Amino acid sequence: MDTALTRSQFVRWRTAIFAIFLSSGLSISTWASRVPGIKDDLGLDNSQVGLILLGMGVASIIGISTGSAVMARTGARRGMLLTMLTFAAGIALVGLGSSVLGSVPVVLIGMVLFGFGNGSVDVMMNVEATAIEQQMGKTILPVFHAFFSFGTVIGAGIGALAAGLGLSVGSHTAVMGLMIAVIAVVCFFQVPVREAALDPADHEKPHWRERMHVALEAWREPRTYMLGVVMLGMSFAEGGANDWIALGAEEGHGAPAGMGAVALAVFSVGMTVVRLFGGPVVDRFGRVPVLRVLAVAAAGGILLFILAPTLPLVLVGAALWGIGASLGFPIGMSAAADDPAKAAARVSAAATIGYVAFLGGPPVLGMISTHIGLLNTLFILVALVIASGLFSGAARPLKTAEAPVTK
Repeated sequence: MDTALTRSQFVRWRTAIFAIFLSSGLSISTWASRVPGIKDDLGLDNSQVGLILLGMGVASIIGISTGSAVMARTGARRGMLLTMLTFAAGIALVGLGSSVLGSVPVVLIGMVLFGFGNGSVDVMMNVEATAIEQQMGKTILPVFHAFFSFGTVIGAGIGALAAGLGLSVGSHTAVMGLMIAVIAVVCFFQVPVREAALDPADHEKPHWRERMHVALEAWREPRTYMLGVVMLGMSFAEGGANDWIALGAEEGHGAPAGMGAVALAVFSVGMTVVRLFGGPVVDRFGRVPVLRVLAVAAAGGILLFILAPTLPLVLVGAALWGIGASLGFPIGMSAAADDPAKAAARVSAAATIGYVAFLGGPPVLGMISTHIGLLNTLFILVALVIASGLFSGAARPLKTAEAPVTK
């Protein structure tokens, strides 16, 4: 049963969830930074790498879709431990299959474990983060997502260093997998037992079938789908930028080699800065006005990126694009978790819609761009971001929420 936490217990809980967000980003960039080495070890071509990525993406979506059901069965604390150990093992298995066994099936199995574990823990860590946000009474979820970004930066740096030192993929991923497993165990003991996380004492738990029913109930609520539209538009914008903004700058605008990476960096910095410092703005003005302003910024930034006649304006567009796309996903998560008793189900459902866009959107844009050109394809993102802004009213806090939330 939920009990009042001491200041020390609360700080340890919050620190543990920061660490879990960071670990998720760390794992993703560990894989991404060693793709060239894995490709060389196994003699793969780009299409075969794409199939492995497809396996990971499908597993990620399954993990996100079933995250609330896993919580219903295990509780949040145990669920996060098990799923973190799953993606830690997956990362290590990828390296084993690549450098030691030279086996594509083993690498694929590792990527499936990695994708499923990361997708499932994503739901649980966001439920925990929104519970912390509600106890604090102010918006902090964007900061948790910034820690995920920090994890990707740290992991990419370690990966670059490992590759530069000639460290094998197997050795690198084994060390990272072990590190993540240690973090998972340490964090398990810092996360409190919480009834809202389906994690009360065993003798107080309803039957797991009853908890499973609650976990799936959110898919029958219209608000879930409206929040899904908010998150879908911004996730499409974020995923599209990650995969296509560099090519858009260099191939679409004829920028010099390397300026595509600069455009991506400008986008990423804009997004991370707003995630770090945007919480007080949300608390001051409310979720819905902030979402609408950011939708205008994102749509305007993408349009400027597409139509800009000079490179400096292209970079200004990239910055506005990142700023505008920064808070849609975390605010959507906060809104989905307004009622702690149903937070897991609603976060899982809304996140599924958002992540399907994040993972599936960029390949769709790529296919369309072969027919109409990349810059023209980005007009689709403008339309989706506008839709996100139009549906932002769904993020208003529920009157039945049991804890203080933002306006």
